[in-house]
Amino acid sequence: MTGLGLLRKALAVTGLAVPLAASTLAHAASSYTLFESGQVRPLALSTDGKHLFAVNTPDGRLEIFRVKKNGLSHVGSVPVGLEPVAVAARGDDEVWVVNHLSDSVSVVDVSDPARGRVVRTLLVGDEPRDIVFGGPGRRRAFITTAHRGQNRPGDAQLTTPGIGRADVWVFDANALGAPLGGTPLSIVTLFSDTPRALAVSPDGAKVYAAAFHSGNRTTVVSDLLVPDGGESAGGVPAPNTNFEGLPQPETSLIVKHNGVNWVDHIGRTWDDEVRFSLPDEDVFVIDALANPPAQVAGSSGVYTGVGTILYNMIVNPVNGKVYVTNTDAQNDQRFEGPGIYAGETLRGHLHESRITVLGPGGVAPRHLNKHIDYATCCAPLPNTENERSLALPQGMAITSNGATLYVAALGSSKIGIFNTAALENDTFTPSAADHVPVSGGGPTGLVLDQARGRLYALTTFDNAISVVDTAARAEVAHVPMHNPEPPSITHGRRFLYDAKLSSSHGDSSCASCHVFGDFDSLAWDLGNPDGVTVTNPGPFLVEDPGNPNYRPLKGPMTTQSLRGMANHGPMHWRGDRTGGNDAPSVQPDSGIFDEVAAFKTFNPAFVDLLGRHTELSEADMDAFTDFVLRISYPPNPNRNLDNSLTPDQQAGKAFFTGPLSDVTHSCEGCHTLDPSGNPESEAPGFFGTMGLSTFEGTPQTMKVPHFRNLYQKVGMFGMAEAPGIEPGNNGFMGDQVRGFGFLHDGMIDTIDRFMHFGFGESEFNPEGFPVGPSGALLRRQVESFLLAFDSNMAPIVGQQATLTQASNAAVHARINLLRSRADAGECDLVVKGRLLGSELGYLYAGGGLFTSNRAGSAPMADATLRLLAILLDVPLTYTCTPPGSGERLGLDRDEDGFRDGDEQDAGSDPADPGSTP
Repeated sequence: MTGLGLLRKALAVTGLAVPLAASTLAHAASSYTLFESGQVRPLALSTDGKHLFAVNTPDGRLEIFRVKKNGLSHVGSVPVGLEPVAVAARGDDEVWVVNHLSDSVSVVDVSDPARGRVVRTLLVGDEPRDIVFGGPGRRRAFITTAHRGQNRPGDAQLTTPGIGRADVWVFDANALGAPLGGTPLSIVTLFSDTPRALAVSPDGAKVYAAAFHSGNRTTVVSDLLVPDGGESAGGVPAPNTNFEGLPQPETSLIVKHNGVNWVDHIGRTWDDEVRFSLPDEDVFVIDALANPPAQVAGSSGVYTGVGTILYNMIVNPVNGKVYVTNTDAQNDQRFEGPGIYAGETLRGHLHESRITVLGPGGVAPRHLNKHIDYATCCAPLPNTENERSLALPQGMAITSNGATLYVAALGSSKIGIFNTAALENDTFTPSAADHVPVSGGGPTGLVLDQARGRLYALTTFDNAISVVDTAARAEVAHVPMHNPEPPSITHGRRFLYDAKLSSSHGDSSCASCHVFGDFDSLAWDLGNPDGVTVTNPGPFLVEDPGNPNYRPLKGPMTTQSLRGMANHGPMHWRGDRTGGNDAPSVQPDSGIFDEVAAFKTFNPAFVDLLGRHTELSEADMDAFTDFVLRISYPPNPNRNLDNSLTPDQQAGKAFFTGPLSDVTHSCEGCHTLDPSGNPESEAPGFFGTMGLSTFEGTPQTMKVPHFRNLYQKVGMFGMAEAPGIEPGNNGFMGDQVRGFGFLHDGMIDTIDRFMHFGFGESEFNPEGFPVGPSGALLRRQVESFLLAFDSNMAPIVGQQATLTQASNAAVHARINLLRSRADAGECDLVVKGRLLGSELGYLYAGGGLFTSNRAGSAPMADATLRLLAILLDVPLTYTCTPPGSGERLGLDRDEDGFRDGDEQDAGSDPADPGSTP
């Protein structure tokens, strides 16, 4: 009997027939949601070197290639979770894949590489990023996650001072534990913000874990504590006017700890105004052999001062030194623009791209672009200085003798080659001769196949793999993977990352600060003293009776995310990137509500901030705009998976939407919450703002901000008593993991303190928070609601469960939850598995029925599908996918109108729209 015949007979056991006839599908206009998740470890080789494993991040798959002397041959594809960003091989027959959006790890059986299948799904903390194997027999899996998420046991301690926000989950690969999600041996919490990269010592005894946004010991002193009147009065350092002599607003200021004191840009001390310390712990050492695994005690268990944004790590197999790719922010300096009036500017010198060497001698940062003359800017492109630069260093590979290091430069579309001795001694000379360009652009991860003299690089701009001949130092092949992203994404992505294009020096791009389209957890003072005042067109919730206009000096402002900007009006904290001066402001897409026009006004920043010789062309800026306005926020990790609120959150929401707590407005009266706002938009919903500006008695008029990422800003506790804020908890709070908190400049440490900023009950504000214990409780309840605030995606999106013969009631309960949220319209529920070598795919159609990826199959009942997994020993993985994506992810991968199963049966390629039955 043929394989197809066996498959049909097996399905018949469950009451199904599978006719050979194929039929076509009609697809929605857009089936792809862009999250722009940063890849960490996207490639891995099997231990025998015969197969290369690659994460296909946009397609939610693991791709398997046979490694041949003359290149790569694609042999298999396995659906995993949403946004896979890291992969690690455990021997030749098993691969683990980290799914960033699904908060999961897929355990994949690749004993038959052409028929790989997920056999277990581990559920971990929020936004896992990396994985390594270490410990006894290297059987322990270490996975980095944020210290939050619905799968994390216990309290995430979002309102507790002095808590690490970084977790490393450790599993015993030989004893995974509970059928639903597994049972970790340990969850090691580290004293940093969210972690990213991992590395393991050659003997597997030590695992190194790095913070992602590790900071650089900078924070902000509130404008409420900085004397008015400018530098001469002890206030903001000069200039305090623009070049025209016009007075500028009073602002806060950035300070940096120099090892002894908190000092500002001109060396003045502000110790009394900062009520916490920043130890800047960056890379942690975990004893992988301990039971349970734990951070090494004392100073040998942590490295400080490694960098500001830490991307990846690798260990030299000979001398044991750790190399850390990173960028170091210059945010203690000021201003964009030419620097004529002020005599200073950050133009062309925002972050320095580095590799930091960790070893017995301590921490040794190595600037990769020490050839750049930052005193001059901005030479026309192309130029030789630019050609010698490497920007945004990411993944690395190293030779077995520890002598040669390869580095993927995401922002340069090149691979840098370093002699490790020269790197460690800082005797290398940057040279284009030591770079290998990769045609796809945007390399993120590398794997070295030393036996064949080949280096493999995943290029994220086009979702492909470049094959490099290490002897010839040249790309010899470029192998594409199936990519569901529309052209607007693939064409526009490079403008976020491409420092070679974006800056004359070749080391700065928008992604230097907007890390993978998000933020860098820092504040920057990027006013332009050589600029002029621009009219604020309004409309306003409350208009400034003085000067509502955008003055060129604005003081420190935290980097804002590029996520979720669609349907949220003008941009920047002040709303000063706006189309409101060019057209009347009318919802949904005119004036200040025209996000396309607003984003295009960022074009001058390529010259004034990144240091390019000219602005982008109109066509390039159009492409960048089309790309960036598609980036979405992920689900909120602090909200119940069934989208319900806890009693405290519900009480907080009632106050948020109820009384006039700000004299004339409720919280919601300014911070609009309407998940269906502008329903005709490609990204409907207002999540804290509809784009209006307001005056709140502060020195500058601000746009009302959204609330989707408040939970990302937790980690700074401690603020000196300041005028206008009710006193309390103003003492020294000790070590913290973040230097910037809430509001435009990051000066407010907690949401609870913000609610003491004029929102209490008084004669003038009778509906404010009550005085006493009831008011304190209510503030905590509102804080709890805000930390679980609605987002574009429901909490269930991305969540998974794998059903096997060993599954218990907890697994079935989780599948019931996934199905109920699909019934509610919050996700598309997809089921994937493999039977007799053929990939199975199902999409939940409602009413307890699933549609098959074979057009002739009758809809399958939920109970029948579960029986398929149990009776036939076919592990089935259920995944809640973004609404509108289920048909592509479950039934028709290449959206050519022919279902995947029918294409497999007919011998055509389900991943090629040009190949049909």
